[in-house]
Formats: sequence, structure tokens, C-alpha cells
Amino acid sequence: MQSQATYNYKVVRQFAVMTVIWGIVGMLVGVIIAAQLVWPELNVHEWLSYGRLRPLHTNAVIFAFGGCALFATSYYAVQRTSHAPLFAPGLAAFTFWGWQLIIVLAALSLPLGFTSGKEYAELEWPIDILITVVWVSYAVVFFGTIVKRTVSHIYVANWFFGGFILTVAVLHLVNSAAVPVLAAGVLTPKSYSAYAGVQDAMIQWWYGHNAVGFFLTAGFLGMMYYFVPKQAGRPVYSYRLSVVHFWALIFTYMWAGPHHLHYTALPDWTQSVGMIFSLILLAPSWGGMINGIMTLSGAWHKLRDDPILKFMITSLSFYGMSTFEGPMMSIKTVNALSHYTDWTVGHVHSGALGWVAMISIGSIYYLLPRLFGKPEMASKKLVEAHFWIATIGIVLYIASMWIAGVMQGLMWRATNPDGTLTYSFVESVKATYPFWTIRLLGGLMFLSGMLIMAWNMFLTMAGGKAVNDAPVLAPAAAH
Repeated sequence: MQSQATYNYKVVRQFAVMTVIWGIVGMLVGVIIAAQLVWPELNVHEWLSYGRLRPLHTNAVIFAFGGCALFATSYYAVQRTSHAPLFAPGLAAFTFWGWQLIIVLAALSLPLGFTSGKEYAELEWPIDILITVVWVSYAVVFFGTIVKRTVSHIYVANWFFGGFILTVAVLHLVNSAAVPVLAAGVLTPKSYSAYAGVQDAMIQWWYGHNAVGFFLTAGFLGMMYYFVPKQAGRPVYSYRLSVVHFWALIFTYMWAGPHHLHYTALPDWTQSVGMIFSLILLAPSWGGMINGIMTLSGAWHKLRDDPILKFMITSLSFYGMSTFEGPMMSIKTVNALSHYTDWTVGHVHSGALGWVAMISIGSIYYLLPRLFGKPEMASKKLVEAHFWIATIGIVLYIASMWIAGVMQGLMWRATNPDGTLTYSFVESVKATYPFWTIRLLGGLMFLSGMLIMAWNMFLTMAGGKAVNDAPVLAPAAAH
């Protein structure tokens, strides 16, 4: 007698729990480096200096926290919407342990100074190879599950997850091409980019901005298109718009990278192409935001007493703000003021904390009770407290960085009547100190929220039992 097929919840649960753990680790490192800017004496050792910890922070929050959230949610959503268990469960388990190994190797190698020096791609070639193996395994599991689906339709969330998986694979392979260094005839962990000069810069920012566009946007939009309708108990506002959103976004994002290289050696026409496509990108981005927020039509009253929904809808508001701000900052005349200032840092964290972290937190709060056989999180009040502490923390963070950034840009371009600079660089640093202190406070608040989440998660785990699988329901009875 054939047993009933079951969804694989074990790997989803593992990734969901580690999302919270790595979120705390990555954000703690962020708070430490924010403190080092306020108190430089905290740079106590070269391994723990700002220059070593900053890439550890970015890798931890993007690939450890964000990556685990994407694995957890995509594995959950693809099974539920395909009405089929995960393809190759052994390979799915490998992606969990392989990804944790990559994170640990990053945490060891970056403080020791092993780095390629490429933004968001600092890890050296041996780890890059492991990333490739794990990522190909991830693609096999995800697309294998879609192939074995028992419904004809491929839900739009899976389009976004699938687009993110394929694009990140191409970005990683091309940008990470490197020549390992030989020492006494032996391969060393050190390598040099296969590209040189302005070509290297162009490929790096094609990768760098599309890491934002696909790892930090398309994947999390997949999360939004599944979990917002589920938590709201409403269908997607416009399914047609969601499909248009997908195709417009993935086409347009690919061309936006050169806006990171305004006023550099990159050919002027290439800079202009990046700017134009960045401006076009506003349309699909806001289409997606409106689609997500309008999904609450007829269910706005749920926001009063559903803190998980508050996380999700607030994340969409930050997504809208960030995707207005990004195209604006890509305009050359605006970029002349904003480039190299803390305004850029504010913009990045408006997206990273406001959009990526908030939608991830909301989605993980949705998942955790289901993965531990509970009707809801152990404490709804703690979820509510987490929401308000995190939101206030984000506002303090980005507002301080906006003000600091505009101030820096204006100070750097100010001139005296005789053409000399009005301010020295160190004067702009001194003037920024109060805003760095406010940024540190905002970061501390956001980290405190993650600690509250971890406490709530452990309370939920203690009162429940790990759910490794659940019966696959027939499509008609799936909801």
C-alpha cells in the first residue's frame, strides 16, 4: 500500500530557525562596526577592525540571514503551490548543511583578511566553488519540484523565486571568475579577478546591483506574493499585474548596474544607459508595491490586531520608498551630491532593513508556528513589540543617514570665493559624528527586535513539537 505523499518541512524548519540566528549575528556585527565609527578605539585588533568586519556584516546579513530566509520560504512555497513534496530531499538537506558551512567559512576567512575585495563577492575562490555546488543543488531541488507539480499552473511567487535562482547563478559564475595565486607551485586561497580595470568595475557592479535586484528583491518579492495573501486571507489584488511586474522587473534590473559608476572611467554612454534603466525601473517596482498593498483591499481592519501583517505591509511601504529613492539617486546630477556619502548607506538600509528584513521577519513569523505544530507564536505581544521597536529603529537609522549624507555632499562641494575648498574632509567627518551616534541607536533597536524574535521563537519551540512533514492535500482541498 502506497503511503500518502508529505511535504518536507524539516529543511524549511532548519532554514527558518537559522534565519533568526544568523540575523542576530549579522546585525550584531553591524552594530559593532557602527560603534567603531563613533568610537575608533573599539578597533582593538586587525581581525576585529572595521575593514575586516564590514564585509563580514554585509555577507552575514545578505547571504546568511537573507539567504536562509529565501531557502526556507521558497522551499515552503514551492511545495504548497505545486501540491508536491520537495524533489530530491537528500539534496535539499545538503543545501542546508552546505550553506551553513559556507557561512562559517566566510565568518572565519573575512576577519583573517582573505578577500577578493569585490563588494558582496569578497569570498575567495575555494568558497566560491562550494557556493556554486550548493546553488546548483538548490536549483535542482526547486525546479525539480516544479516539474513534479500536480497542478498545471505555476504560481507567480515561483516565477520570482525561479528568476532569482537562475540569475544569481549567472551573476556569481561570471563575477567570481578568478585566477588563483601559486606560491612555490602550490595553489593558495588567494586569487585575482579574471578581469582588469574598468571592465572589472563594470562586471562587479553588474553583479553588485543585480545582487540587490535579484537576491534582495526578486527573491523577496516571491516571499511577498505568497505570504502577504496567505496572512491577509485575500487573493493577490491583480494577478495580471503580478505577471507584468515579473517580466518588467527582471528585464529592466539587468541594465541598472552602471549607475554605481557615475563620474568614473566607465564610458559616459554606459553610465547614461544605467541611469535611464534605473529610472524605468521605478514603474515595475511601484507596480509590485501597489499590488502587494492593495491585496489588503477588504481586509484593512486586520492591520489593527495582526502584527505579522504589519511587518509585511510596512515592508512594502519601505520597498516603495527605496525603489523611488534608488532611481532618483541614479540621476547624474543627484549622484554628484550623493555619491560616496552616507545618503547611500541610508538608501541601502531603507531597502535592507525596511524591505528585506521586515518581509523576512513577517514570513518567518508566519512559518514558525506551522513548523512546530502551534496555532500561533507563543506571544503575540512580543511580535507587536518587535514590530514597533524595529520600525522606530529603521526610521532613526535612515533619517540620520539621509541628513548626514546631504550634509557631507554639500560640505565636500562648498568652495570659497577664491575657489579653494571651504571645509577639509576631517571637518565633514567631525560634523557627521552625531548622526553616526543616532544610526548606532537605530541599529541597536533593530538588533533588540531580533533578540525578542529569538526569545519568542524559542518559547514557541518549547511549547510545540517539530513538524517534519505534512500530508500533501489535493488541489481542491489545499486551503
